[in-house]
Amino acid sequence: MLGLVSVRDLLYHFPFRYEDLSVKSLFFAADGDRITVLAKVVASPDVRYLKGGKTMLRCRVEVDGALINAVWFNRAYVKDHLQIGREFVMTGKWDAKYRQINVAEHSMSVAVGSVADGGLTPVYSTVAGLQQKWLRALAETVVEQYASQLHETLPESIIERNSFPSAQIAIAQVHKPDDRQTLAEAQQRLIYEEFFFYQLRMQAFRALNKRKRDGIAHVFTGDSLRALKDNLPFALTAAQNRVLREIMTDLRQPFAMNRLLQGDVGAGKTIVAAFAMYAVVVAEAQSVLMVPTEILAEQHFRSLRTLLEPYGIVVELLTGSTSERSRRGILDGLRFGLIHIVVGTHALIQDAVQFKKLGLIVTDEQHRFGVNQRATLRGKGLNPDVLSMTATPIPRTLAITAFGDLDVSVLDELPKGRKPIITSWQKPQKFNEVKQQLLAELHAGRQAYLICPLIEESDKLDVQNAIDMYEALAAGWPQVTVGLLHGKMSNTEKDAVMREFKENRVQLLVSTTVVEVGVDVPNATFMVIYDADRFGLSQLHQLRGRVGRGSHQSYCVLVANPTSDFGVQRMNIMCATNDGFEIARKDLELRGAGDFFGTKQSGAPEFRVGDMLQDFALLEQARNDVADLLADETFWTSHHYLPLREYLQSQQLFAGIQLD
Repeated sequence: MLGLVSVRDLLYHFPFRYEDLSVKSLFFAADGDRITVLAKVVASPDVRYLKGGKTMLRCRVEVDGALINAVWFNRAYVKDHLQIGREFVMTGKWDAKYRQINVAEHSMSVAVGSVADGGLTPVYSTVAGLQQKWLRALAETVVEQYASQLHETLPESIIERNSFPSAQIAIAQVHKPDDRQTLAEAQQRLIYEEFFFYQLRMQAFRALNKRKRDGIAHVFTGDSLRALKDNLPFALTAAQNRVLREIMTDLRQPFAMNRLLQGDVGAGKTIVAAFAMYAVVVAEAQSVLMVPTEILAEQHFRSLRTLLEPYGIVVELLTGSTSERSRRGILDGLRFGLIHIVVGTHALIQDAVQFKKLGLIVTDEQHRFGVNQRATLRGKGLNPDVLSMTATPIPRTLAITAFGDLDVSVLDELPKGRKPIITSWQKPQKFNEVKQQLLAELHAGRQAYLICPLIEESDKLDVQNAIDMYEALAAGWPQVTVGLLHGKMSNTEKDAVMREFKENRVQLLVSTTVVEVGVDVPNATFMVIYDADRFGLSQLHQLRGRVGRGSHQSYCVLVANPTSDFGVQRMNIMCATNDGFEIARKDLELRGAGDFFGTKQSGAPEFRVGDMLQDFALLEQARNDVADLLADETFWTSHHYLPLREYLQSQQLFAGIQLD
């Protein structure tokens, strides 16, 4: 259903495209063009009855001095209006071969330049049984009667600064434009307005959160952090040090941190999160790290325990596979404050999980958790600080704008010594050559991944599966120890395979995308991704990031036979760059903002008329205008801005917050 239950609903049910129904000369029409012409009936119409009770009405008409046929299907009633000598306007597809127009719409009014000369005619989203013509007429009536009664929504200063039409004019023009120029001006205004109120909600939420000062001001010294840093076996990058300063500044403030940490694959987000959790524990509070998979949780758990236990910090792991006995002990330890840091999966959001003093929540690959799941975890503390991490790079300016309620930190530097991964693309016919390259790398003492899109054979999809690939390679290469990893294996089986791979007792790991995030094996230098065109750019980049983590040169071979230009583009992009931010930009261009962000799960904005990528200039302008507005103290007190404050008060984000 369209959900149109009020006049306002209809006013804001905007056309999704426009048809140019202005009268044009037939002489400029090419075969197949949709065209609107002025016609004159020159002969009596004829109705033919076709199979299935269908009809075809044909009428000889004169258009621009030429005789052609006008044809209507299943509209025999039009015959009564086609008297010889009558002029009318019709729109339809021009068939040059048969010199006829297959009529889609017509009007018996002949006043060219008025209603009959349709100009830019709106096309609305409809549902079955709701005719476009009826909805168009209803919208026109509602606009004529009610658009002038709309209240202005934007501040007058912003309207003047951007030369926007008023709300009344914009709504009227978007439904019934005078011309393309006025339509463009109306659309710009409405897109900006949508961005403006999104930014107002997000930025006001962030500003009020900092004004409330009801978070935890963690007290820790720089000396305690330096002690941890000095004992690291490697030096932090300049980007890591910069981001750490941003996070530590937030942790010391009396408002709840809400920060997004984004960085390319291998940029070192985990060590930054470890420092943040360490600082919170030093300040006598608890930290939690929630990740999407058990394999990743286990790896983070081992890394954090190795790093932090020498400092007396207790780290535990809680997942769906944790035994009941261990689980009871962990729950007690968290409740009484005996456990300082817990790493886990969705198991952390269960009601039984309670903390003595939860000070920091870190979520890894935050877009994989729903908004409600993240909120549930946050509710286990009294306004704890939140650090959300993602290895799906988003261009910084777009990230700041899209996630307006978050502060954004970016790790835009890889650790020193990392060599770019050499990526190539081969057709399946060349797979034997790829296997020889892979075998040579294994003989050199290195390890490799071979990624397949499916676990087992499918009757519906003609793509490679991991089980068949594993069996073929294990039988064909007896000198190589081949392992198998996929999502249907038990957690114990997965852990055993990964441990064997990390210890180099398995040289070649055939896997599905369960290795997409978090698996860190520095000796793995070669990856083959079979049917690579089945994966998105971001996923391919994540998979590729499993190699290139040691000192040796690493390689990634994409085996694919894409059947579209879109697929070819994606393969070429992966071969051209290792820069995750550049790949993200290309991914945005190819997929559009909605698909890229995954709006339903990530909580990223879903706009009705605006597009974050195509309309980015307006999005950025709205962000800047809102920032200036909120920075002015009069916004929070002046009667002039009362409607905007009332709007904010009406939003669920601000429940219980007094804005005046």
